[in-house]
This record gives sequence, C-alpha cells and structure tokens, in this order.
Amino acid sequence: MVIALVGGVIIGLSATLLLLLNGRIFGVTGIVAGLFNRPGPDLIWRSAIVLGLVLGSWLLSYVAPELFIYEFKTPLPVMALAGFLVGFGTRLGSGCTSGHGVCGLPRLSLRSMAATGVFMGFGILTVYLARMFS
Repeated sequence: MVIALVGGVIIGLSATLLLLLNGRIFGVTGIVAGLFNRPGPDLIWRSAIVLGLVLGSWLLSYVAPELFIYEFKTPLPVMALAGFLVGFGTRLGSGCTSGHGVCGLPRLSLRSMAATGVFMGFGILTVYLARMFS
C-alpha cells in the first residue's frame, strides 16, 4: 500500500513538473511515439523519461525483488494479442491511461474523462469475462 502511494506521488509529481517546466503532457504513448515520429530537440527529454522508466523498474527489481514474484498463467500469444489491442486502443483513443487519466482528468479534459471512463469500463468487463470463462 505504501509503495503504491509513493509511486502515485512520484508519477503525479513527474507529470506536474513536465507540464509546468516543459509544457508537455506525461502520456507515455505519446512520449514513446515522439521518439520515432519527431526526432529533434525533444529527443533528450523523451529518451530520459523512457530510460528512467526502464532503469527504475530494473533497479526496483533488485532492491525489492519480492514485488516481482508473479507467475503468468496466460499463454504468451494471448498476452501478445492483448498488448497489440491495448496499443491499437491507445492510438484510437488519442492517448493512453497515463495521458488521459493522470494528466487529462486534472485538467478537466472532457475527452480524457470519456476515454478514462471507457478504459475503466472495458477493464472491468474484461476481468469479468476472463473470470467467467476461466
């Protein structure tokens, strides 16, 4: 519980600082896409964020390995399909959960409110159906 709270505070602080200091939204999908679509002066901060996400996770796996003990029972092709559908949905919905949920909701963006509602609704439906058929 405490670790989740600390993580949430860090994400919120990061999103706030990026918006205030750089005028950018902390949407991970847009940040990663910008690495490939818009190389240029934004390359440094985009790369730093992606590198920080990867290295932070890697470091945490060594500092607190007990947080990473989980056995995936879902077959790899199903997880790959799910990942593809999530990626497709983020493009279709003009952003991901971090962009809409973490950054759009505090800015009272109607599009983000609708997108977050759809994310949550389909997430609940997916869990319900997965449990029903497993």
